[in-house]
Amino acid sequence: MTMTSVTVENDLVFATVGGTELGLDLYRAPQPDAPLVLYVHGGGWRHGDKADGSAERLAPLAAYGVTVASVNYRLVPDAVFPDQMHDMKGAVRWLRAHGPRLGVATERIGVWGASAGAYLGSLLALTPGDAEFEGTVGGNLDQSSEVQAVVHWFGQSDLLVSGSRSELEAGLLPFAFEADLLGVSDVADVADRARELSLPSRVSPQAPPFLIAHGDRDRVIPPSEGEALHHALSRAGVNTRFDLLGGAGHEGAEFDSPASLAVTAAWLRAVLR
Repeated sequence: MTMTSVTVENDLVFATVGGTELGLDLYRAPQPDAPLVLYVHGGGWRHGDKADGSAERLAPLAAYGVTVASVNYRLVPDAVFPDQMHDMKGAVRWLRAHGPRLGVATERIGVWGASAGAYLGSLLALTPGDAEFEGTVGGNLDQSSEVQAVVHWFGQSDLLVSGSRSELEAGLLPFAFEADLLGVSDVADVADRARELSLPSRVSPQAPPFLIAHGDRDRVIPPSEGEALHHALSRAGVNTRFDLLGGAGHEGAEFDSPASLAVTAAWLRAVLR
């Protein structure tokens, strides 16, 4: 499949919050019946944009037969959790409300996140109908924000565990990811809240299928985070797969290789049919 067969529609506004427009970019797969996945960018919840990875990740996945809606969400410190969740659930509802007009299949939708976006996408999937996380962003409250598949790339699964770094480790990172998300200086200060937001603690037998991928040389978020989520899902009887990419660090180029993207797209096509 060639990249030229993928068409892109930029800056589709799905909500306006506090005078700020939230948009998404739609990468249409060549197949008219292609499944749809919502992509959630990384950046430690502080940085990043829906255009990140456009050429090397998003358009190539669409070329493999999965339409991608890459979404913007509000970032810290201006946004306070769970604003980010409200934005993403609003995006899912908007896609379902406008699916017929857009010409995309929205009965079954996947979510695909990288790094901090993987945590958000997974929490979205594990909190169907939860009023705290649903919000009203973008309206369309008659539509469901549930998703039917999750691709989790090198993300956190437990904010308390991943946020507990040594003094040396903390000094090497530009900011305190998990603490910033929760609006505190140290995630240990809100340990109970962090435990409530642990992905494994949210797992139930009703969770959708998960494809989890991590690099074995990731020194920002260790692969044990992905493994912990995988084991919790497996114990609950959920369809889950864990891929450990040899030689890959955090956001390693290995994830965007043709082989990796082809496997990811094939998994999404199979699960979302």
